[in-house]
Parts: sequence; C-alpha cells; structure tokens
Amino acid sequence: MINELVSKIKKLEAPIVVGLDPMLSYVPEQVKEKAFQEFGETLKGAGEAIYAYNTAIIDAIHDLVPAVKPQIAMYEQFGIEGMIAFQKTCAYAKSKGLVVIGDIKRGDIGSTSEAYAIGHVGKAKVGNNEFQSFEEDFITLNPYMGADSVLPFVKVCKEEKKGVFILTKTSNPSSGDFQDRLIDGRPLYEWVGEKVNEWGLDFMGDDYSYVGAVVGATYPAMAEALRKIMPKAYILVPGYGAQGGAGKDLAPFFNADGLGAIVNSSRGIIAAYKQEKYAQFGAENFAEASRQAVLDMKEDLKQAWVK
Repeated sequence: MINELVSKIKKLEAPIVVGLDPMLSYVPEQVKEKAFQEFGETLKGAGEAIYAYNTAIIDAIHDLVPAVKPQIAMYEQFGIEGMIAFQKTCAYAKSKGLVVIGDIKRGDIGSTSEAYAIGHVGKAKVGNNEFQSFEEDFITLNPYMGADSVLPFVKVCKEEKKGVFILTKTSNPSSGDFQDRLIDGRPLYEWVGEKVNEWGLDFMGDDYSYVGAVVGATYPAMAEALRKIMPKAYILVPGYGAQGGAGKDLAPFFNADGLGAIVNSSRGIIAAYKQEKYAQFGAENFAEASRQAVLDMKEDLKQAWVK
C-alpha cells in the first residue's frame, strides 16, 4: 500500500491528505435538515448527516488528492450510528480510488493490540469465514507502551500489505511535556524516530517503508532532525493551516527526491465554506469550496516539495 500511496502522490503532484473530521457544527444546515427529516434529531440522524457531508466532499476532491484521513473520535461520539458512518465513509472513499488513513491512535499491548489491528487493518475470522470491518489502508498508533504496542499491528499489516503512522512529534502545543524530555541527552521524539526507522527497515516497500511517522507541521526544525533519522519513513504531517503550519515551512519534512511526506488538512478543507476566503461559495456549495481549498493548498505546498 505504501507503493500505491507514493504512486498517487507522484501522479497527482499533491502530497495532501484530507482529514475527514466532521464536527456536526461543520455540516451545512440543509444537509442536517434532510437527514433529520428522515431519521429525526437522533444519533442515526447525526450519522447520516455526517455521511452525506463526507460523500459530497469526497466527490469534489477525489481526483485531486491521493488520500483521506477520517478521525475516528468524530464518529465515535455518536455511538454505533457514528461508527456506521465511519465504516461507510471508509468504503466510499475506497470506491473512489482514495487511500484511507484511519486516524485511530491506538496503543495497547498483547492480544488487545492484536484485536485492534484485526479490527482496523486485518480480517476477523468467524467460523470458516473472514470479514474486513473497515476499509483502512493505514492507521495511526501511539507508541507510548513500547514495542509491545506497535509490533502486533505491524504483524497484521505485513499480512495485509497495509501500513502504520506512529506518533513521533505531534503538533499540539503541550506535546513537549513528554516528547521533548531528554533521555541520555536526546529528546524522546528522536528515540521514537529511531525505533520507527528500525521497525520500518524490516517492512519496506519499493522506496519507502510501511512504517511511517506523525510529525507536526508546527515543528519544522525538529522535523529536519527526524528526517535524517528516518530517511525511509513517510511522514504524516498534521498541523497545516488551522494550527499554523504553512507550505513555506515544510521543506524539512521532505526528502531530496521531493517525496517522503504527506500533509494533512482537516477543517481548513472540509469546512472551507465557513472561511471568509471562500465565503462566495456559500453553504449550499460547501463541497466546491472544499475543492478550491485543496487547489489552493496544492499551490502553497509547492514552496516545500517541488524539486
């Protein structure tokens, strides 16, 4: 799957992943009203509204970007109905040829870790049958509990030719509370980066590893150090746009070949119609606003990655 992701980035000239993180407040009123008329102001109505919103955005941007990244918490808040919307969103994105990165941030150990892995990137066995619950190609992982919390996922990913992105240096302001702590004179995120590189060298695609890292756009200097530590790891870059990252700051995330990173934008794209810059589209044309936001992001990122 890493080969497919790299191929799509090259073909589309767009190292972009659209974060499908739909707060209900982002969904235009006409979309919510239609769902609520049919299902009521219920969890089912919320799930259907979110799914309708997602499909419209996917239809508008699927020919421009290689991947989408649904954030599972935005769906879990609506219980089973939200998870049905998550499952349907993943399946719809796959039907449109998109790579799906499930932003699930799991990080448990042993049989629990293996069960999470089977649920999200593997196949569950029921008698003589096997079932894939979610059509995710990559997932995000929290490595805080060590190799025990990562390797069960890597094992399942090897079987399925899927991949992981491991939280290494995240974009949130308080990430330094732990990630910047020095261990034997070096910050913890560098030690995590070394493990990402180690695990990745044992699970390679053609040019890049199936084991990638999450490194926030808000920390380009740290990204430069991590890029050297993890030359074969793809870096998933959150924090662009709404959190302050800009294209001109992102060159350290990419390798000399112009590859090696994929930049996420969530509400900056899916809720673009709410921004003054795209106000002319209006809520009725929210998907077209999202498409324009992707085109603008693509141009902005050329400052960082075009070689």
